[in-house]
Amino acid sequence: MADDVKLGNVLYPTADVPAALAFYSNALGCAVKFQDGARFAALDAGGTTLALAGPAEDVTGGRPAASFKVADVAVAVERLLAAGAKIERPVEEGPHETRAVLLDPWENPFVLYAAR
Repeated sequence: MADDVKLGNVLYPTADVPAALAFYSNALGCAVKFQDGARFAALDAGGTTLALAGPAEDVTGGRPAASFKVADVAVAVERLLAAGAKIERPVEEGPHETRAVLLDPWENPFVLYAAR
């Protein structure tokens, strides 16, 4: 694996970020790392971040997905397209990062992102 790639989070879309945040923090015991109102929340799930995406941040159409942090989203997209991935959502600027959503050759969605 390339040194500049890491599993950044596991993305769970939800219609209600505050309710999902309460469920995973109170009932499961995950520590809250970050919350952006009803848009997005990040929890520590034992070294892996559980990312809760509200409707405004649901980039995967309601499907859970692994999110990989990369140094350059556009470069990573080109490399993955050459290897058989498909674009679900092209490179775009989100509120906190540059991101793209791809499908692997088996139609599983995954997110690539980099800090802005």
